[in-house]
Amino acid sequence: MTKVAASSLRKGSVVDMDGKLYVVLNAENIHPGKGTPVTQLNMRRISDGVKVSERYRTTEQVERAFVDQRNHTFLYQDGEGYHFMNPESYDQLVATEDVVGDLGAYLQEGMTVQLSTHNEVPIALELPRTVVLEIVDTEPSVKGQTASSSYKPAVLSNGVRTMVPPYIAAGTKVIILTEDGSYQERAKD
Repeated sequence: MTKVAASSLRKGSVVDMDGKLYVVLNAENIHPGKGTPVTQLNMRRISDGVKVSERYRTTEQVERAFVDQRNHTFLYQDGEGYHFMNPESYDQLVATEDVVGDLGAYLQEGMTVQLSTHNEVPIALELPRTVVLEIVDTEPSVKGQTASSSYKPAVLSNGVRTMVPPYIAAGTKVIILTEDGSYQERAKD
């Protein structure tokens, strides 16, 4: 365990508070006009999934837990959870629904992900920055509509809704940012 400044924590970091491990869901550095800058951390306790919110002065030290981060290949999902394989040792790990969260919608068979484990238990998951998905449903484009900042709703092949430019039609493959599900660009075939 090492001590790090609270402001250096990012999403996916694992901290030790009172002997319990927490994974950071999101970290926000707040700099008010007057007063001390603070870091707002929203975290999930790994043992039971309870979510907590903590505020630290940005210079305050926090215990960072040792976590093993390795590339794993996503295999499949079933009632037990999400199954991943270590490509070096061929060991399989099962991550529960609360570890994967809403990132599960972007997992594709054979996808390489960064899986964080503590004592061989999956605690956090990091997907590739972008993923290629197909548009399954969207409104037809209206003639004369310019490509300016007007976007229309669309449903992706994984069931997630996003906003796409008017020239994108159903059946088009697009590149989506996994962190927020937003449209990036049309996929090159």
